[in-house]
Amino acid sequence: MIREILKMGDPRLLAIARPVEDIGDPALKDIIADLYETMRAANGVGLAAPQVGIGLRLMIFGFESNPRYPDEKPVPMTTIINPWMELLTEETEDGWEGCLSVPGMRGLVPRATHIRYGGTLEDGAALEREARGFHARVFQHEFDHLNGVLYPHRIRDLTRFGFIEALFPDSELAALERPIATSHVEATGPRP
Repeated sequence: MIREILKMGDPRLLAIARPVEDIGDPALKDIIADLYETMRAANGVGLAAPQVGIGLRLMIFGFESNPRYPDEKPVPMTTIINPWMELLTEETEDGWEGCLSVPGMRGLVPRATHIRYGGTLEDGAALEREARGFHARVFQHEFDHLNGVLYPHRIRDLTRFGFIEALFPDSELAALERPIATSHVEATGPRP
């Protein structure tokens, strides 16, 4: 089922997600399936559970090709439960990022260029992987969501943050940032 994606300003996006305690819980499989369906419907390259109002340390990411990032190399489709990350360099690189929770906008965000990450897969197996470039950027972006951080919080120069149609007037990206139809499922969790 396609779920509602929370937008920046919703306080639930600022909360630190809690660990998944029961990987065998059938409800977890349903949440993961919903995350993939929601990500595909929105042309996303990643989605974290807090973005749909589920405060768990669970994230998905990956793509073969993606119209929102047409020049980027594929990233393996990955589901990670209770992920962790280690920076393998102090070197950072600025890159344009968007977010399904910040639709229609892009910002220039510094990210570590080389990381190691891991966690638990859906079947309970452990995953450990190194990543560089856009793959590393995507992981760091989704991992931030689990800690209540959105990419605009990381922008150093706010003159490099704005609406896609203003930043990239000749691009076709703006049309891809349209809201998606949901199955009228409210994002779960308490509201202020």
